[in-house]
Amino acid sequence: MMGRELRRRCPWANVNDREIVYHDKEWGVPVHDDRLLFEFLILEGAQAGLSWDTILNKRENYRNAFAGFDPKKVACFGRNERARLMKNPGIVRNQLKIESAISNASAFLAVWREFGSFDRYIWQFVGGAPRQNRRRTMRQVPASTPESDAMSKDLKMRGFRFVGSTICYAFMQATGMVNDHLISCFRYREIQS
Repeated sequence: MMGRELRRRCPWANVNDREIVYHDKEWGVPVHDDRLLFEFLILEGAQAGLSWDTILNKRENYRNAFAGFDPKKVACFGRNERARLMKNPGIVRNQLKIESAISNASAFLAVWREFGSFDRYIWQFVGGAPRQNRRRTMRQVPASTPESDAMSKDLKMRGFRFVGSTICYAFMQATGMVNDHLISCFRYREIQS
């Protein structure tokens, strides 16, 4: 990949081409589409204890297995769909993660009904606008923040699972609620503007 040598990126994004594309095109870009927010919520929960690269490798399989991340469809998954998911080698076959994805779809819809959109609800944790951090090294990037703590606490209160503070902070990074590109990364300024 030509851009690999020419552009300075966050160090975690130089593992393989898939991570480079994800870093360069998606990570940290503000997301306001409810379906995509649901996708990231499920994928970040699936990542717990695994590498993000593992989840990126399985992302298309997740999209197929979870009805294109349509929360209305996923919330209706019954015993047959659960059994199918447990046999699907293209996703992480962890019963707790699969069950949480399905129950999170119901909780997601409840939030949607209360707030008019999940977007309106979730962005309140950063005051409606991305937080522009100025990190120079990966060591300065926290695993969680007071905002992710508050998000986690509120999501759990609403019945969500696999939404600890660290998962919530990873979700915030992925969906552009915070800009955690290092200031030396070419994407830092692009995301900022």
